[in-house]
Amino acid sequence: MSALGQSEQIPTGDPGLEADPDSTSLAVKIAVRSASRRLTITLTHQAMAPASEEGIVTDQSLTVRDNRTGKDFDLAITDGTIRAADLKQISASDGDGGLATYDPGFVNTASCRSSVTFIDGDKGILEYRGYPIEQLAEQSNYLEVAYLLVNGKLPNKAEYEAWAHDVTYHTFVHENLKTFMQGFRYDAHPMGMLAASVGALSTFYPESRNIFDEESRALQIRRLIAKMPTLGAFAFRHAQGKPYVYPDNELSYTANFLSMLFKMSEPKYAADDRLVRALEILFILHADHEQNASTNAVRAIGSTQVDPYTAVAGGIGALYGPLHGGANEAVLKMLRRIGSVDNVPSFIEGVKNGDERLMGFGHRVYKNYDPRAKIIKKAADDVFEVTGINPLLKIAVELEKIALEDEYFVSRKLYPNVDFYSGLIYEALEFPPEMFTVLFAIPRTSGWLAQWLEMLGDTDQKIARPKQIYTGERGVQYVPMGDR
Repeated sequence: MSALGQSEQIPTGDPGLEADPDSTSLAVKIAVRSASRRLTITLTHQAMAPASEEGIVTDQSLTVRDNRTGKDFDLAITDGTIRAADLKQISASDGDGGLATYDPGFVNTASCRSSVTFIDGDKGILEYRGYPIEQLAEQSNYLEVAYLLVNGKLPNKAEYEAWAHDVTYHTFVHENLKTFMQGFRYDAHPMGMLAASVGALSTFYPESRNIFDEESRALQIRRLIAKMPTLGAFAFRHAQGKPYVYPDNELSYTANFLSMLFKMSEPKYAADDRLVRALEILFILHADHEQNASTNAVRAIGSTQVDPYTAVAGGIGALYGPLHGGANEAVLKMLRRIGSVDNVPSFIEGVKNGDERLMGFGHRVYKNYDPRAKIIKKAADDVFEVTGINPLLKIAVELEKIALEDEYFVSRKLYPNVDFYSGLIYEALEFPPEMFTVLFAIPRTSGWLAQWLEMLGDTDQKIARPKQIYTGERGVQYVPMGDR
């Protein structure tokens, strides 16, 4: 994590880029360390054919000169990328394996081609299957968005009703799974319980291993989307020592989740419609977000052709990490530490001096205002109408106001991200901080499954197995223990 405490690190600039702004070619000098010497490779990007009538260049290549050997290589450019495997032909000597790229964290490596989610970080754009997130959050509901992500299109009325019915039908879990969850310690973290119970689902549905059976796949997808709120609610109740509440299939997806969380002795739990809608919006906003750490985990695990329950359990494990799913809890801790609106200016100075960390600002992808943050901020107003104003909200608003006007933050493109206000909403809904990531995992399941499905149909897909650069010793001779 950087000194600014962002939930995801912001990539640095691109030193070594040399370009003539008036030229159609681009020269890039890249330093590559091989053994004990530095090598320089000059890459020249040229358009091999003129643009088509639509203005899209139809044939491009990258000419690479290896200064170690003086040889030139032409690498095809497709969708603004070159294939990393094409670099293997660039070899200085027989047996060296050819050139590879070194990219920890995948900051500039595309792991797949995807049509699920589009993000333009510079312009603050987020789209699911081409639909702007603003329109979906305002006009749609979570189950419709889940259908869109999984099936690639919005459903008509009959398709939606069948989908909603099928998901609702599978909200109950096997009684043995309930017994399994009761075996956790009273203070078990809900995310640990969720990851374990989702993984356990694969043993209840052994047919889920038939991942290339289209009908079986569709069934497992409906089951997972349906059972995630039930398992999340059971984990919540377990921590409180309360009996588990069974699903109420007369309620909507989010209203049923709230019922399983908070129902006590009343015959039927009825949540305020404004709270149901706010949670619906949060679920829509968290449904997918391109190739983030947990999605990458689901795809990597899924590349072994394991069942979807195990792959999603791996995604939950990745989301459990504080740099991914736990950032909104860190925002609340920061706001409590600030204490009052009067302390915001001194806190801002502390951030500039490196003495404080600003949580909930900046994003590895977005270099503009996170579009989800704008929507959540509006949803927060509706929640607070019901629950009353959270005292931390005034601190958050003042902090955002000052930061957005301060050149230090503006020049670094540090804008509020989705985590800045979501924690305030969750707290207003009386969720403890350890449940925040569970509330993230439940809606993200539809995105994980959409990505998993896409991966299975990708003819380029291979088992995830990155290369490494070995830095250890070689040829060390074994010495018997008595002689060491």
